[in-house]
Amino acid sequence: MLEIPPHVRGLVFDCDGTIADTMPLHYQAWTLALKEHGKDFSEAMFYEMAGIPTRRIFEILNEKHHYNLPVDECTERKEQLFTQLIPQVVAIEPVVELVHQFTGKLPMAVATGGTRSICLKTLQALGIEGLFQALVTADDVVHGKPSPDIFLEAARQLGVLPGLCCAFEDAELGLQSARAAGMLVIDIRPAHRASLELKSMKNV
Repeated sequence: MLEIPPHVRGLVFDCDGTIADTMPLHYQAWTLALKEHGKDFSEAMFYEMAGIPTRRIFEILNEKHHYNLPVDECTERKEQLFTQLIPQVVAIEPVVELVHQFTGKLPMAVATGGTRSICLKTLQALGIEGLFQALVTADDVVHGKPSPDIFLEAARQLGVLPGLCCAFEDAELGLQSARAAGMLVIDIRPAHRASLELKSMKNV
């Protein structure tokens, strides 16, 4: 379902919403964290900000809605709530199948706007944390997505030119980031939808 052109020498994957179907769990954690402060966060706005580090999202909410949320405290609480939900995470099957297919054949990296600890826990929950040669997170770069920094650093750690890497993403900011890095970019959302539809048909 997902095909890699023959010239590609490295694969770079976003984590949330690309490898792991974590976005509903992240939104649940966000709503719980904000509810504790009597605030809300629309689902539409949440998905628009996909790929932005948690701390920065709290800053944006303060700026946009004139909230006075304690950013560090809220960031820690949101991540704590999400960590409690990680055991419920499921794989984005077409992407994880591709990871298994190219294990030992091409070097692979994860490039995520999330934190290292959360990303590792997510990959561990899926049993695939040992399949990647590099993990680049919001902790490792100055500028997050849509800046190309995360993808450029992933390519550097893999030892593969960005133009010879294929990046997999599910969010607009991530797609912009990977394109800005000069990578071939695959939006995994059509393949994910097709996989879910096929599964639904089999269950009828």
